[in-house]
Order: sequence, then structure tokens, then C-alpha cells
Amino acid sequence: MKAKAPSILSADLKITGSIVSDGEVQLDGSVEGDVRATDLTIGEEASIKGEVVAENVVIRGRVVGSVRARQVQLSATARVEGDVIHATLAIESGAFFDGLCKRSSDPLSDAKSSSASSSKPASQSSSASTPTSAASNTPPPAAASADKAVANDPFTSKS
Repeated sequence: MKAKAPSILSADLKITGSIVSDGEVQLDGSVEGDVRATDLTIGEEASIKGEVVAENVVIRGRVVGSVRARQVQLSATARVEGDVIHATLAIESGAFFDGLCKRSSDPLSDAKSSSASSSKPASQSSSASTPTSAASNTPPPAAASADKAVANDPFTSKS
């Protein structure tokens, strides 16, 4: 069987909607939507706002959204703001990553099950952020208990 050439989406291309490919995709433009491919290379000037699902993904540009792939490589110029679910992950020095990373033996099957129940993870993430914000409001009581601990500390001077 003859090897197929990669689909190249150039830097001047802006797509609003999803991209689905059974082959290799090289993305240099911008996409507002999900991208699914077998092999995906996101160029330095490229940006994606949506979910990325691929067997292998190399990120050199910007992704705002979750990444699910068996092999994920974040190059030094990568900027990822979202969760990464992977079987293997490589992060070069200089890459920016803000999110959670989770190892999964089969991250692509996780993507199928999460897309079937996409409303459930969204509600979980919003409820997960609520305790975080509540926790950020708890330092004043913690500070008060810290003051008691200092007051009971035998090494502090009582003057």
C-alpha cells in the first residue's frame, strides 16, 4: 500500500469547526473546534481552541483545550492550556503547560467514553473548581489557627 502524503493546513487558513482525518495532518493555521487525526503536528504559529485527539501529536504551537493521544510531545515553543491524557509524554525545556496530565493505557478509548457523556465531566469540572475557590477563601481561618499555634509555641517570646 502506498503511503499517503500529510494534509497540510497552511498558516493563512482559519477554520471554525471540527477537523477529522484518518491520516497525518500538519496544522499551521488556526482552528476553533476539535481536531482528530492519526498523526498530528501543530506548527509554531498554529493555534487550536478545542479538543485534540490523535495517536501521535507533536505540539509546537498553542492549544487551548484537552489533548488525548497515545504519544504526546510538547516542543520548546509549545503552549498548552488544558489537560493532557496520554500513554507517553515528552516535554521539552521551555514548553508552557497549564493543566493536568494523566497517564492512561488507552487514552483514545477514554475520549470515546467521555464524548458520550460530555455533560458529566463538565459538571464535575465546575464542581471541582468550586471547592478550589472555597479553599482559597479558607486561609483567614487557617491564619487564625496559625496565630494560636504561634501563641502556644514555647520558642516565641512572650512580652
